[in-house]
Amino acid sequence: MTTDEIVNLENKLEIPTYSKMPMALVEGDGAYVWDAEGNRYLDFYGGHCVSLLGHSPAPVVEAIKEQAEKLLFYSNVAHSPVRAQAAERLTSLAPEERDWQVFFANSGSEANETSLKLARKYTGRSGVVALEDGWHGRTLGSLATTHDEKYRTPYLDVLPETTWIPVGDLDAAEEALAGEDVAAVLLEPIQSIAGMKEIPADFVQGLRDLCDTYGTLLAFDEVQTGVGRTGAFSMADHLGTTPDLISLAKSLGAGVPVSSVLVTDKVAMTVESGDQGSTYGGGMLAMAAVKATLETLVEKNLMARATAIHEQVRKHVGPVVEEVRGRGCLMGLKLDRPVGPVKDALREQGVLVGGSSDPHVMRLMPPLVVSDEDVKTFADALHTALDETPAPAEAA
Repeated sequence: MTTDEIVNLENKLEIPTYSKMPMALVEGDGAYVWDAEGNRYLDFYGGHCVSLLGHSPAPVVEAIKEQAEKLLFYSNVAHSPVRAQAAERLTSLAPEERDWQVFFANSGSEANETSLKLARKYTGRSGVVALEDGWHGRTLGSLATTHDEKYRTPYLDVLPETTWIPVGDLDAAEEALAGEDVAAVLLEPIQSIAGMKEIPADFVQGLRDLCDTYGTLLAFDEVQTGVGRTGAFSMADHLGTTPDLISLAKSLGAGVPVSSVLVTDKVAMTVESGDQGSTYGGGMLAMAAVKATLETLVEKNLMARATAIHEQVRKHVGPVVEEVRGRGCLMGLKLDRPVGPVKDALREQGVLVGGSSDPHVMRLMPPLVVSDEDVKTFADALHTALDETPAPAEAA
């Protein structure tokens, strides 16, 4: 099928929920993807922060194939060796300050909803505190904690109430927690969609102290920051603060839909049979992908590679942008002009990047396997794209 045929068929049959790039991708390998006409693109978008190991990484492909030939699926009503091994590998990488158990689901939004359900069960409370500009998902429970009003407004009559506090305002946090009905404080350690805004470590530590004081759980939404993308398995390592619950998703299966919630033992002890479930959560193909992804991440020391890639990007493009945000392979480039035309110019040169809710912040979420040469290719393309798109003074 040609790109036009694919686009026309999707537009005819799918509800119009996404603004899509004007190409149809049919193949991927490492840091590159190809469209239906054979055009190659350097992927610094990563399928929206998913392709941790690059596209179709051999260890994950082989693990899925091997598992599919043995047993394609059985629900988690039965025990599974690959699920047990994936859980063992995952919990071994979690922050060392706690003992952890895990619940497997299918998407980041599900993971965040599960996290909030567990917090409500543990505390016996219903309230949730979240941060302004945070993004936690589109299903109703997680949507209730997503700050952007344009996504929440159509559903306000059915959404649970959330109290939002400004980033950095511990007085507002204490005022919210003192009401004694708050089950959890939920936060993204780096607010990706908001423009890769990193939450200050001292503020997160202050929230930890307040949660301990008021008997509230601290939950990290690491759907994008987790699984080594920032140079550490969890942002808890960067922040020096360990939460009670950690949601993981995007990078966990290196392209296979899967998510999880890491749960401290003290919280897990309050969970009873029937409190939580998922037919497809913990499915065998996903568990094979998780196990292979985590093994590859460790064996190839890719968390260190994430940090090196960040340093290379900063070196090559730092002088031509206003700011390089984020950590590891979760980066935001603040430009002196709107990102949209720059994104288009990059795509014309065969480079894919993302935007954000801040029109001047470009998001980069490349796989941890990009080479120094790939970084240089991106940097050269960005220089050209900036030359081709007008800065504000020129546009006037």
